[in-house]
Formats: sequence, structure tokens, C-alpha cells
Amino acid sequence: MPETLSLVQPDDWHVHLRDNEALASVVGHTAERFARAIVMPNLREPVTTAERASAYRQRIMAALPADTSFEPLMTLYLTNATSTDDIEQAAAQGVTACKLYPAGATTNSDKGVNNVEALDPVLAAMAGCGMPLLVHGEVNDAAVDVFDREREFIDRTLGPLVARHPTLKVVFEHITTAAAVDFVRAHAPQVAATITPQHLMLNRNALFEGGLRPHHYCLPVLKRETDRETLVDAAISGEAAFFLGTDSAPHAEHDKQSACGCAGIYSAHAAIELYAEVFDAHNALDQLEAFASLNGPRFYGLPVNDKTITLTREPWEVPEAYRFGEQAKLIPFRAGGQIHWRMQR
Repeated sequence: MPETLSLVQPDDWHVHLRDNEALASVVGHTAERFARAIVMPNLREPVTTAERASAYRQRIMAALPADTSFEPLMTLYLTNATSTDDIEQAAAQGVTACKLYPAGATTNSDKGVNNVEALDPVLAAMAGCGMPLLVHGEVNDAAVDVFDREREFIDRTLGPLVARHPTLKVVFEHITTAAAVDFVRAHAPQVAATITPQHLMLNRNALFEGGLRPHHYCLPVLKRETDRETLVDAAISGEAAFFLGTDSAPHAEHDKQSACGCAGIYSAHAAIELYAEVFDAHNALDQLEAFASLNGPRFYGLPVNDKTITLTREPWEVPEAYRFGEQAKLIPFRAGGQIHWRMQR
């Protein structure tokens, strides 16, 4: 087995960078590994206009280390009030994509969409200017089991949406089920999907190993082992419709370890190394570059990066915590444990 691996520098097609002091604490991890990243717009005050996207981008750039060439790719948060004018202005100002959050489905999604069909003129405008739709694919319905909400979203919302807008590019984000893999394969190249490291490495048993594990709680929630195995098969397949998106989502330790803990797993500190572990475990390191570095840019119509990175088979210990703002701590994925690949600095 190879001891080193060089690949085109990857991009993260789904990341949460937060804002202000929290932003400054985490953005360096992403910039260290990735050339570009699609930045999620679900701040406490969502990024709903081109002006807000521009202002948020400026805050990200100000928080970056001085020696980085990292490029944040900005997104707009769709609401029931989003207009076609909003889309035209966003496209004119270089916003990369728009994000659909079903209202109440995940963190800071209370201002999201509760009637997707009513947004059809907006989706048509996006298709017209080539702007992809990024989808958090879960229904928010108390009558639907939490483990079935992705599958139900496919049937109720995503399938009809794709049929109504056949020229709209759609990214089904952080997929978690075999049903989602099947849907993407059936609708590629119009539809693509991102896959996170946690959904490749963990099944829902990880939420309860020896007790309740709040740092393994994310949305969409971890699923069955058969779903995890299907996700791995998709990731290592080389198929152009599947690519890297960490959904790295930092929350302070006290917000995770509480009576109503926040959903999100922080993986930016070791993202590409974690993916390398998965691909290595399945004798598929030769497919990592396609998944991490090639498929995403090609779907988005962007150039492939011209720099490379090198990974070495070299175990290292993850810190128990990172600083998060002035006072708080951030518990990373696999805190206190080992990761078996290291990116060379």
C-alpha cells in the first residue's frame, strides 16, 4: 500500500464557517486543506441577499490566515419571500448557488421554505442563469420518523421538483441513505450529491455506544449500516455525481453537551485525512482524487485546481478540543483519538 499520496488540491462543497469570533477560530482548518469551499448561508441572521453574501464574504476574507489563497464560494438562503430579482442580483454579483432549507429541518432553518412549489418562478430563474440549487433533503414533519425523513423528502419534494425543472442543476447535500444514492444515480447528471466523512464512517449505533454520544449527533442523522455501506460504494465508485462535502458544523462544547444539544459534527480539522482513511480501508485510494478534487468542479462548471497536496500514512493524535471564540471549546470529530493519514504542510 502506498505510504504517500499526491492529488489535485480538493474543494469542500459544503461547509459551515459560522461568523465573527467563531469564524476566526475555524476558517483556518478549511483553508489549510481546500482551495475553495461552498459556504453555507444559515447564520443566525441568514444570508438572504446578494448584499449580505458580499458582506459575509468580506468577513471570511478578513478572518483568513495571511498566506492563504483560499476562495469562499457564497450561497443565498432561500425563503418564502425570495424573488426572481434576488436571484438576478445574486448571479450578477457572483453568488455561486442557492440553498433550500425546509423550514425547521436543521440549525437556523426556521426562516426556510415551507412551500417549495410556490418558489417555482425562483427555481426557474436559477435554472435560467445556471445557478445550482443546494438542498437539505429532509421533511420537517412530526408524523415522519427521523430516520425516514430523507426518503420521504425524495418522494414528496425532490422528485417532483426535479421533474418540474429539468434544466435546474441540483446538489442533494450530505446524503445518508441508499434511497438517496439510488435517486442521484437515476437523475444524474442533473442531480449530484455530497457525502460527509461521518456518514461514510459511522452508522446510527455510534450515537449510543456506551451511552449517549452528543458529538456524533448531526442532521441528517446517522442511518443504518446498510445505508453507510451504500454511501461508501457511491463515494469510491468514481461516478461523477458524487463528491466531497464535509458539512463540517462547529458548535461550542456547552451547546452540544446540553439538555437540547445542537446538531453538527466538526471535521474541518482533518477532513481530507478522514476521507483518505475511508478510501484506504476499501482499497480505493486511486479514486480519492476524483471524489475530492475533480467531480465537484466539473459539476459546478469551475476549473479544476492547479495545485496539489500530499498525504502521508502517518498516525497523529487529534486534540481533545480546539478554542472556539474567546471562551468556548470546540470538540472535533475523533477528539483524543488517532487519524492515520496526515496532510503535509
